[in-house]
Amino acid sequence: MTSTTITTAWARATDNGDVKDDADENGGGRQERQKNEDVERRGKTEPVDSYYEVRPECTVPETKFKIKPGKTLSVRKWQAAFAPDGQLDIGKTLGRIHRGGIHPTIRGEVWEFLLGCFDPRSTYEEREQLRKERREHYDQWKSVCHEIFPVVGSGQFITAPVITKTVSQFKSLWCFKRQIVQATGTTTTSSDMVNDLLSKGPLDQRIINWLLLLHQIGLDVKRTDRTLVFYEKQENLAKLWDILSVYAWIDRDVGYCQGMSDLASPMIILLDNEADAFWCFERMMRRLRGNFRCTESSVGVESQLSHLAMVTQVIDPKLHQHLETLGGGDYLFAVRMLMVLFRREFSFCDSLYLWEMMWALEYDPDLFYLYEEPSLSMNESKMRSRSMRHYGKFERENMKIKSDEAPLPISVFLVASVLKEKSTQLLHEARGLDDVVKILNDVTGSLDAKKACNEAIKLHKKYLKKAKMT
Repeated sequence: MTSTTITTAWARATDNGDVKDDADENGGGRQERQKNEDVERRGKTEPVDSYYEVRPECTVPETKFKIKPGKTLSVRKWQAAFAPDGQLDIGKTLGRIHRGGIHPTIRGEVWEFLLGCFDPRSTYEEREQLRKERREHYDQWKSVCHEIFPVVGSGQFITAPVITKTVSQFKSLWCFKRQIVQATGTTTTSSDMVNDLLSKGPLDQRIINWLLLLHQIGLDVKRTDRTLVFYEKQENLAKLWDILSVYAWIDRDVGYCQGMSDLASPMIILLDNEADAFWCFERMMRRLRGNFRCTESSVGVESQLSHLAMVTQVIDPKLHQHLETLGGGDYLFAVRMLMVLFRREFSFCDSLYLWEMMWALEYDPDLFYLYEEPSLSMNESKMRSRSMRHYGKFERENMKIKSDEAPLPISVFLVASVLKEKSTQLLHEARGLDDVVKILNDVTGSLDAKKACNEAIKLHKKYLKKAKMT
């Protein structure tokens, strides 16, 4: 399986006229949080539309997520989970996130813990110091990118190619500046660092590879969550482009691939500070970068597709056999769901709800150390956490397995749950792969995030039980 094959499958899955969606930034503030606490005390279900404002001329899937008192993780319950020094008893929050999601006003800060940006056992002071260091680190990377290509950090972004694959180097500073002028429509391209860089000779391959990606990032940024009022502002589009451009610079193996803008977009909306949003995205990519990593002979997501085939064969062998007969045994029709975690199948708000439930179910309290100290052995890491209630429900099931192999992610079982739900229709109506793609595309807007997660947990248990018997 090649990257071209995956790209074709992606295009096939996305060519159904679907509309992307996303959110309006709302950090909260004292008055807003007080209002939300009052709503909770009154026991009313609060609408979420005001937090993720959609442009009036756009039509998007209806949001099923509701802020429910007693179920949704509220500001009050979140604050009550912290000790006076700032240590978080995250076990008090995981079940509530699974039952009712997270209130939009605290979603960003809760995600920082769920994604492993911070250790729940850290203090306020330790987190503030780490946040400061990370912001400085991001600013340094961004400065390097700006020195190479001044549009980064300028409040603008590009959609025209800066360099083509047929050009191996810039012949002169004049040529480089002309490319920037054409890309941005401005003439403010002077940079002493760029002058110095180019005067030393041809650009190295790392810079060329990075420059080749910038216009594709810009094209995807323009298409990402275009239904949201938030992205009517040029500064927000530029912020998303900057974050993806900086990430493409530091991650040499992955760089940038289509779909990553869908993953980064919510971070920009939920976190006011650009550097904080970047680090949330970077942590998310720690989980998912394997899906985007390509070689000449294989694509990263191929591994999850094979796992999906394996799971389906165990829990629904008849459907698996039918898909193989249709030539879909490689499960390429599921590429989009796995690559962007159902962003296209749910409304913006429901996709956030799905993500946080997934992360709460998979949560490992040692995630921070596994990212910060990769040399730390699993056994040493597990010694840090003694209470099982600090682990997510899905993770606890995986911990029962005596295996050296990495457990399958919940996303695989989520896709399997969709296939199971559509099994009858697929068996009776699908006569070719185009039919399979159409049936799966038709689930957009009709899925329920909580039901999907609960079904994924059931399938996970069923799979483990059957796999153990074989």
